[in-house]
Amino acid sequence: MYIEWTETAAGKIAGKVQGQEGYLQLKYDTDGCGCVVSGVTALWWVNEPEEGTEKVETNGIPLYVEKSKMIFLDEVMKIDFVPEANSFQLKSPNQILNPRMSFFNKI
Repeated sequence: MYIEWTETAAGKIAGKVQGQEGYLQLKYDTDGCGCVVSGVTALWWVNEPEEGTEKVETNGIPLYVEKSKMIFLDEVMKIDFVPEANSFQLKSPNQILNPRMSFFNKI
């Protein structure tokens, strides 16, 4: 799996964590969705990567993804930031996986 960060998204993440120690995880959140297939991706800033996550290849910011949820994601994706929506966007060449992806500081 490869995830490309746009310059805009990388800058926005840097501003949100402001040099704070931690790890960025692409979380496939299923809480309240009723079914694992109906999950929603979000970016979580955490103290330690959760057990069962794997560091994926990126063009910059290190990112961890739950191994068991990789099946719901595409092999090549891009994380961008959309100022008009004030949110991140996760997309691949095939689809937009989340047009309004949230960032949560869990530290």
